[in-house]
Amino acid sequence: MKLLVFGTTGQVAREIAARAGDVVIVAHGRDTADFTTPDACAALVAATDADAVINAVAYTAVDRAEEEEPLATVINGTTPGAIARACAERGLPMVHISTDYVFDGAGTAPFTPDHPTAPLGAYGRSKLVGEQAVRAAGGAHAVFRTSWVVSAHGNNFVKTMLRLGADRDRLTIVADQVGGPTCAADIAATCIEAARQLIDDPGKSGTYHLSGGPDVSWADFAREIFALSGLNVEVVDIPSSEFPTLAQRPLNSRMDNATTQTVFGLARPDWRSGLTDILKDLGALKK
Repeated sequence: MKLLVFGTTGQVAREIAARAGDVVIVAHGRDTADFTTPDACAALVAATDADAVINAVAYTAVDRAEEEEPLATVINGTTPGAIARACAERGLPMVHISTDYVFDGAGTAPFTPDHPTAPLGAYGRSKLVGEQAVRAAGGAHAVFRTSWVVSAHGNNFVKTMLRLGADRDRLTIVADQVGGPTCAADIAATCIEAARQLIDDPGKSGTYHLSGGPDVSWADFAREIFALSGLNVEVVDIPSSEFPTLAQRPLNSRMDNATTQTVFGLARPDWRSGLTDILKDLGALKK
């Protein structure tokens, strides 16, 4: 199998490259795939000899998106749509990554893939545009909504906690936002396997959820990071109202992963196992 992958430096893109195995990866980064120019990205699909396409590119600056929504919408919405249409024209399956931010975060029940969307801010709106465009293109596709992505690469909550925990013995962490931390390695493995299955069975097309389990608050996630890394840091629970941000975050990011297991045979990943691997990679696991 040969995959055309959009993205080279992001958390998921790096894990796709690391976990390719016998899969041939042709990856395009910003130098060859400018996501502010949709037609140029679509042209790469038109010219490829790959068997499927994975889009691992996204505008993920949630707060900055409130001030740059047109740009976020092009990167997260317009360009994925152009890629999806080019995939449909070529008969190539497309795997696309979306987010829990397409929901409003109301209640405490896990969101199912068919739950009505109602994004709270610009980032969620831009990602919803992308989802809708991929589906509307009419080709074989899998949209995976994920949440709280972490890895040993880039900027994420695990690395932030390790940095802050090295200098402080007490941190206040939001405790009323609950969701599933998701390791980029698990997302990468899912994208590769979903692409493989879609090649054989385009009927598996649809929108799915992929989040790590069990669900946890940011505060309790931090406690686990500190416990596994051996950092002696007191975590004090605070509500979101005491940690204001430009963009509103959903309080409930729980997502129902059942259809991902039913259709693709992929069980919900355990973030605790993935966190151990991340800390090992960073040399931060308690000995």
